[in-house]
Amino acid sequence: MLAGGPGATRFARVRARLEAAQPQSGWKAGVYEFLLFGFKQGWACLFGALLLGLLLATHLFYPADAPLARYDFLVIGAVAIQLGMLAFRLESLDEAKVILAFHVVGTVMEIFKTAHGSWLYPEHNLLRIGGVPLFSGFMYAAVGSYIARVWRIFAFRFPGDPPRWTTWLLAAAIYLNFFTHHWLPDIRLILFAATGLLFWRTRVCFTVWRTERWMPLLLGWFLVALFIWLAENIATFSHAWVYPSQQDGWEMVSPSKLGAWFLLMIISFVLVEWVHGRNDHG
Repeated sequence: MLAGGPGATRFARVRARLEAAQPQSGWKAGVYEFLLFGFKQGWACLFGALLLGLLLATHLFYPADAPLARYDFLVIGAVAIQLGMLAFRLESLDEAKVILAFHVVGTVMEIFKTAHGSWLYPEHNLLRIGGVPLFSGFMYAAVGSYIARVWRIFAFRFPGDPPRWTTWLLAAAIYLNFFTHHWLPDIRLILFAATGLLFWRTRVCFTVWRTERWMPLLLGWFLVALFIWLAENIATFSHAWVYPSQQDGWEMVSPSKLGAWFLLMIISFVLVEWVHGRNDHG
């Protein structure tokens, strides 16, 4: 389907007009492509940005004596954002499927991690499973939403990719290690090494405007992990959740969490390709 064709999302129609801009040369073309890159990235981040804004706004302005707990309000707000994006065709049904998959995978891990004290949700509410408010799954869904959207918007290809079964096996090992390292040796370093060996030749090719660009996929994953870590600092500042070291006062999230987010990128890659397919040789 063409970007601006029938049934396209509203953004696809805007994107088609922007991509049809008259030819420019020299530095003007470079500046235009850079700005278009920023616009597309911003649009891909829409769900996550709205959710992060909701976390921060409720931390600053939500009444402490409100009859509805802040965490329950966040659940309702997150669902409203999701429904609104679908209703106004700001998101495709395929992307919504990815969000649902991330929500389930993330919630299962949240229940386990909070039970083992890895982090906690300090406020009381009704809409929760054990110690996990239901809005928490939407934070993982925001990652899935971004990756699914950016994958489509920039027409990703992955030359030099390893066999698909190896990536699924690696993703399964990463997900299991998030659980098993609480009572078995943490094999995170082995997982990093395996990721490097599998993907050191893999490139992510993407098209911003007219010319296809590329970067090493490992670098791309690191950059996304870095931005998620920065967003996590904002989220913990808003007391959406806190790590044990933050209970006596907010401090920056440990940079070691970058490794966990980097490994999450492999799980994200597998889940999103389940919907999109890789299009690696196209």
